Amino acid sequence: MKASIPIAAPVVAAAVLAVPGAWAADAPAEPYGCGPYMMWGGGWYGMIFGPLLMILVLAAVIAAAALLVRWLGGPSQATAVGRMPIEILKERFARGEIDKDEFEERRRLLAG
Repeated sequence: MKASIPIAAPVVAAAVLAVPGAWAADAPAEPYGCGPYMMWGGGWYGMIFGPLLMILVLAAVIAAAALLVRWLGGPSQATAVGRMPIEILKERFARGEIDKDEFEERRRLLAG
């Protein structure tokens, strides 16, 4: 048995294909008015914000990465340098590097 195509199908297909052609015929040749010179007539000064924004975003990403690495790295060696002198003196006394008289003398100097 042979399949038959209804007669209305080619008519509908022709009507659907003809509609975009009708739209293109009504459209103006230059819908946005850019022409061959595009932005030479002015408006270029606004284009400086694109590169500036990219630089700012890149700087923010680098700063965030640096802060994240510092935060994940734990305490730095600077905490050992930032100790109080009396704590260092107590540690030296505890290790036996200085005797009791020297410890008392230096403690009085630090307190005074």
